[in-house]
Order: sequence, then C-alpha cells, then structure tokens
Amino acid sequence: MMAATDNTTSEADVPMALIIRRHGLVTRLTHWLWALALFFLLLSGLQIFNAHPSLYLGQQSGFDFDNGVLSISALRTEDGDVRGVTTLLGQGFDTTGIFGVSGPLDRRAYRAFPAWLTVPSYQDLATGRVVHFFFAWLFAAVFVVWMGASMVNGHLRRDILPTGADLRGLPRSVINHLQFRFDHGRSYNGLQKLSYAAVLLVFFPLMTLTGLTMSPGMDAAWPWLPDIFAGRQTARTIHFVVMLLLVLFFAVHIFMVFAAGPINELRSMITGRYRVDAKSQREEAGR
Repeated sequence: MMAATDNTTSEADVPMALIIRRHGLVTRLTHWLWALALFFLLLSGLQIFNAHPSLYLGQQSGFDFDNGVLSISALRTEDGDVRGVTTLLGQGFDTTGIFGVSGPLDRRAYRAFPAWLTVPSYQDLATGRVVHFFFAWLFAAVFVVWMGASMVNGHLRRDILPTGADLRGLPRSVINHLQFRFDHGRSYNGLQKLSYAAVLLVFFPLMTLTGLTMSPGMDAAWPWLPDIFAGRQTARTIHFVVMLLLVLFFAVHIFMVFAAGPINELRSMITGRYRVDAKSQREEAGR
C-alpha cells in the first residue's frame, strides 16, 4: 500500500527571497539620465546665480524695490576683515568659508557659492548658461518620454500615484522608515509613492515652468507665464527653492539606498532585477 502524498507546503519550505524584474528599461534609462542632467543643472545653476546672488518676489528687482528674499555677499567689517554674509528675509548670518567668502586665507574667493560647487569652477556666466540650457532641454525631453511611457505601461498608476490603502498605511510607513525597517516588496510603500509623486509630478514640472518663465524669449512667446508665478523674480525664487528641495530629496534618497541595501537597490536600477522578501510578496499578492 502506497503512503499518501502530502501536497501542503509549510512556510519553512517557501524561499525567503525571490528575484523579480522591478524596473523596466524606460524607467532605468530615464532615472540615470535625470541624475546626469540634474547634476550639471545644479552646478551650472549655481554658477548663474553667482552672477547676481539675490532673490526677490514680484516682477522687478534692484535697489529701488524692497522685495528681497535672499542675498549672499561679501562685506568688509570695521576692522578691515571681509566676511561672507547670507541675508534671509532681512536676517543676516555670517557664512564665511562657505557662502560669500571661501577658500584658503591666501587665496580668498569672493563669490556667493564656492568654486567646487559650480560648473565651470571659475566665474564664467556664458559657459554656465550654455551648460545649463543644454541639460535643461535634456531634462525636459526625458520627462516627456518618461511621462508618456509611464502612462502607457501603467508605471505611473501602479508605482507612483498613491492609493487609498497607501494613504491609510502612511503612518506605519513613516514609523518603519524611522526605525530602519524596510519591506523588500515588489511595490513601493505609501511614503515612497508620495515622495516620488511630489518629485516627479510637482517639483519637476515646477522646475521646468519656472525656468521657462525666466527666459525673455519664452515670455515673449508665452506672455502668460510670468502671471502664473506672480512675476519673473518670484519664478526665479521658486526655481531656487525647488532646487533646494531636490537636493534634500537626493540626500535622503541616497541615505535610504544605503540603509535598505545598496547592492539590491542599485542592481534593480541598473539591471531591473530586485530581491524581494517572500513574505512581502505573499502579502502584496493577497491584497
């Protein structure tokens, strides 16, 4: 008599990890093209900012207007020393060594952002503008390709736009991230989706539109652009603030990549292959 066969599978028999294809080719290519473009946009943008290191609100700027928001300058003190001063909303801060005045004592540089933060490193507005405009158009073209492909292949709906369940689970996602507890599942959690949606659907379009608003040629073609942002100077200020938010996002993003496992995270964005927890995979499949 043959023994009965047990067809049930215990949880111990289920593999602890699975390798899946998480990111498609378009997602991976646009990710790295954006990384390249944003790197040069940041450094060339700071080069352009150094030509006039002040921000305003409204349409006009200059000494006759009291609409300044931020300025970075080098000021001579009563004892003859030159200090870097950053003024934010009327409050001045000594930023010598970083902003306004930087470099070794025998080779002081009097510029808003130091040489190591600009492209090119020396003061050259013309070259900075050429670099900035080239990568700005690359950035915009990549965004159009990503948006079109993401709408067609479902990436936008599936992986970026948060669902009601994602929003309800947001407090748990925040707590898990603060405790460095990461679920390696196929899908992004609610906090990730909200972050990526803010960057891709809010910050990126804002950067593009405010950049176009600062162009006299685009203002002539689309005269309604400055009205959207209450003036070219306001658009320039928003452009700068969004740049700071993107730098903050980048810093947190890189930190989280290393905290969650850099090999697995980088492999998924290079080859598309991603290791997921079998438990997380079963939970997602059961939703």
